Amino acid sequence: MARWSYPHPRPSEITPHAAWMNRRHFMAAASLAAVAAPFSHTGPAMAAALRTQPGPFQATDRPTSLEDITHYNNFYEFGMGKADPSAYGAGFQPRPWTLSVEGLVAHPRIWDIDQLMATMTLEERLYRMRCVEAWSMVIPWDGFALATLLKQAEPLGSARYVAFESVVRPQQMPGQRAVLDTLPWPYVEGLRLDEAMHPLTFLAVGLYGQTLPNQNGAPVRLVVPWKYGFKGIKSITRIRLVEQMPPTTWNRMDPTEYGFFANVNPDVDHPRWSQATERVIGASGFFGGGRKKTLMFNGYGEQVAGLYGQMNLRAQF
Repeated sequence: MARWSYPHPRPSEITPHAAWMNRRHFMAAASLAAVAAPFSHTGPAMAAALRTQPGPFQATDRPTSLEDITHYNNFYEFGMGKADPSAYGAGFQPRPWTLSVEGLVAHPRIWDIDQLMATMTLEERLYRMRCVEAWSMVIPWDGFALATLLKQAEPLGSARYVAFESVVRPQQMPGQRAVLDTLPWPYVEGLRLDEAMHPLTFLAVGLYGQTLPNQNGAPVRLVVPWKYGFKGIKSITRIRLVEQMPPTTWNRMDPTEYGFFANVNPDVDHPRWSQATERVIGASGFFGGGRKKTLMFNGYGEQVAGLYGQMNLRAQF
């Protein structure tokens, strides 16, 4: 895995010292148990050997609290409100779980999620997350690069896109029953193959050194930090490599409001609100504003702008 070199601080330099040290003590204890159980989804620790990856974010950024990350998010399979996921996701069972990689690949395979994670070197990535609704967080994810998994499957020369499909369990996900007429299930997403293979594109299996909570997309979700948050499909069950651009849920619902690419772009407003600024969740400010200017590609332009050199970013939003 290629490592980027950034002039910005590492997560250990900006996370509150006491919290960081407590986590490091916890991880050290977890490593002792790793010989017998390299990963336990029932306990709070992730795999024993997480590596810290430098994260490209502004020096003034701070990680969003675990409380805010887990109680302010969108997961419509559980409910339409921001607080619904934590309340209505409690009955969801993310184990046992399988993830298939199929389509235009030389080696299709169905993985048990725990077996897959045992084969991966898990990393910590501190990434900005920008919602299309103009709010943002900074989240310390744990997981592995999507490219690592796709390389094992060996994409064929005809593969151009990667399609993702989420789970359908209306008996465990009340939102799939309540909004059945509003959103088609399963939730689907897609990336160009070069986007999917980019080193920043990530499959998260945890956050803050803990197993991924149900409301945040357990047991595995996509994280593409330069795109709006709805591209980060949760509770993935199927990954397919395909030749044609795949349908995506929000683009299918309203292509005039939600483009396939969904790159964060402060110069292209949503038809119903501006994208020039964002509300930082957990931040205070004058009159509780906590707003800041939105950065092109969410601040990751140096790493990803080259993917779109020939594109009209207004027309192909």
